[in-house]
Amino acid sequence: METTIWIVIGLGILSLISGMLGLGVAFAASPFLSFFMTDFVHQVQPLTLLLNGLTALFATFGFARSGFVDWKKAITLAVVTTLSAPIGSLLAQIIPQTIILVIYFAAVIFLAYSLFRPVKKEQRTGENFRLALILAIPISILAGFLGVGPGFLLMPTLIIVGFEPKKAAGINAFAVTPPSFSALIPHLANASWDLNLTLILLVVGTAFAFTGARITSRFVPPARLKQIFGIVIVIMTAYKLFTLLA
Repeated sequence: METTIWIVIGLGILSLISGMLGLGVAFAASPFLSFFMTDFVHQVQPLTLLLNGLTALFATFGFARSGFVDWKKAITLAVVTTLSAPIGSLLAQIIPQTIILVIYFAAVIFLAYSLFRPVKKEQRTGENFRLALILAIPISILAGFLGVGPGFLLMPTLIIVGFEPKKAAGINAFAVTPPSFSALIPHLANASWDLNLTLILLVVGTAFAFTGARITSRFVPPARLKQIFGIVIVIMTAYKLFTLLA
């Protein structure tokens, strides 16, 4: 019972943060749940994919209430991410992981630098959605190769190509929802579910993700949102590097 309480509390906090950033919770829930569940493939991955899709969806609703979701662009981007992600899974069978990880860390360093770098008013340009669509393809392929959602890299990319941070978060939240559910399908046959815990986590995760999106929509300044995301990128990348070297 005590372990369940800690899992629920931790997942709630992570869902709140992910909702604030317009992400599904998998990027943080996957390593967190691995501390409590021994079978990563049959327990952790199916659960985090399900949580990722639903928390991202409820974060979308939270941003939509304040008008931060451009549905046409979000749906178009979701189609691109859903179709591109499986390519990464196929490439994982033939390309050395070291090469992909080098590309991943290089991309993260560039994105973190771009988020922290101040942008002068005269440097600001309009939204370049066509460029966002083009970049979403390699981002989704890379995410599929690494077994993570594309939102972690897609969200800062949308900001860099000109989207206001809150609008980027709203679009990103919806764009990563379908890939989460499509990636879950191959796991269903062999997934091991604790139904009671799963239902509790789904309720807590969706509620806190929605709340996080509402907090960002109403109270978090755009510049602060960029900084928060940059910090999260650095922390999660440091953790990933630590796990690879440990």
